[in-house]
Amino acid sequence: MEDKLAELPQRLERLQKSGLKKLSRTDEDARFLRQRGGHFILGYTGEIAVSDDHLIVAQRVTQNAADNHSLLPMIDQTRQRCGSAPGQVLADSGFFSVANLERMEEQSLDAYVPDSNLAQALNLGTQCRSKASAPAQLRMRQKLENDAGRAAYARRKAIVEPVFGVLKQQRNLRQFRTRSLKRVGNEFTLATIAYNLTRIHNQTTQ
Repeated sequence: MEDKLAELPQRLERLQKSGLKKLSRTDEDARFLRQRGGHFILGYTGEIAVSDDHLIVAQRVTQNAADNHSLLPMIDQTRQRCGSAPGQVLADSGFFSVANLERMEEQSLDAYVPDSNLAQALNLGTQCRSKASAPAQLRMRQKLENDAGRAAYARRKAIVEPVFGVLKQQRNLRQFRTRSLKRVGNEFTLATIAYNLTRIHNQTTQ
């Protein structure tokens, strides 16, 4: 019995890291999501793709514990809704994977998605000291380490962060009010539609 009790913390940590174990008694669709500081919370991830004029062109809610599985689906959704591929793909290091880079190269997308080590160097204004593990990663580093690449990637925060700020601060969307993946998805869809309508109204009345 003592051995089994001693194993419980490790087992719980593995379940949390997997993000797949259903532990919520009130919402069986919720998953463990990693927060800043290494903490975990049961919930969902709301994702958006934003245009240069701060309109939400794609959105969805997922149970994914990591963001890198979401990049390609969001690109596909953007292509479907806008009728063409995005002119540029700007995403933070959470969306990085070598497979994502390779797929975007196959689609001839102008992408700027750093790995975590490069992102840290870009944020600090230093040189990345770790080595790239794949040709696609090396090409992305070379692209982002020149002045044009740094300037393109720097635009990401100015495009998407204000939209998240409005949703969280003005629309009070810091947490979802409904439960189940379907209902939360509907709630997030309505919030993004309301945001876009307000944005378009403000643009046309200025």
